[in-house]
Amino acid sequence: MLIVTEDVCKQVIGRDDAFVAVESVFAAMARGDAYNFPVIREAIGYADALYGFKSGFDKAGLSLGLKSGGYWPGNMEKGLTNHQSTIFLFDPDTGQLKALVGGNYLTAVRTAASSSVSIAHLARKDASVIGMIGAGHQSTFQLRAAAEQRQFEKVVAWNFHPDMLGNLEKTATEIGLPFEAVDREQLGAQADVIISITSAHEPQLMKEWVKPGTHIACMGTDTKGKQEIDPALIAASTVFTDEIEQSITIGETQHAIASGLISSSDITTLGEVINKTHPGRTSDDEITLFDGTGVGLQDLAVASTAARLAEEQGKAQVVEL
Repeated sequence: MLIVTEDVCKQVIGRDDAFVAVESVFAAMARGDAYNFPVIREAIGYADALYGFKSGFDKAGLSLGLKSGGYWPGNMEKGLTNHQSTIFLFDPDTGQLKALVGGNYLTAVRTAASSSVSIAHLARKDASVIGMIGAGHQSTFQLRAAAEQRQFEKVVAWNFHPDMLGNLEKTATEIGLPFEAVDREQLGAQADVIISITSAHEPQLMKEWVKPGTHIACMGTDTKGKQEIDPALIAASTVFTDEIEQSITIGETQHAIASGLISSSDITTLGEVINKTHPGRTSDDEITLFDGTGVGLQDLAVASTAARLAEEQGKAQVVEL
């Protein structure tokens, strides 16, 4: 069995690797070659934590396993990442445990890759301003990955706690983009691409603030009750997701579904666009929206890549069970 630590994951997995892994598994899901098992995610009644399991099997990539972990909101005060997880990979031929992989860094990287894949396939080619809603740990991963998909000329950002925007500004400076802190109405008016990555339970972006032609990646809602986007904005958009069942139950579209503004038939998987069985964006005025709920197969895809690269580079620990 291999053990691949957090530090080793950071050494062997980059944004390009994560993009390829996530794009490939989205395509496999749309072809029916990969499927996710039902998600278990619960409030444990201690430390305000959410804990659960995401799992699945990719027959094309031969990735079988699960991610165990969740969200501990008090971790930042302890110098830890709020999201904590570990990924278990099994041999699909024997069922034996094949690898134990640190999941914290990979969760951030695969989440950023997911929105990045959506931008690559759905955003207007001439998109020049990127808007960031949220400035937590994952926001800098999101910005770096997104910036590689279009020739952006500016970053505009908003966060509920403005003092946290410094991390995003530093990242924008490092990648050579001007940065401006704005209110949400200004962000919607300026941005051609918007990434929302918060843990909110009420809309942070309203329909009337968003201009035609915008692409929105909703990356924070992964639990029943969470919400980042005005349901009316979802109804006015062409909606895509990683997995429809998760989208309508624990993803951003759960609220638009519950209020009857859209139905599940109005949602398309991003894998269909990747496989070219759906055209994706059809006009420059169309608002496209990607509901990134975070499927277990994403974790298994990047973890499998990390385990393979770590083994090839002699950086994985090998232990006997």
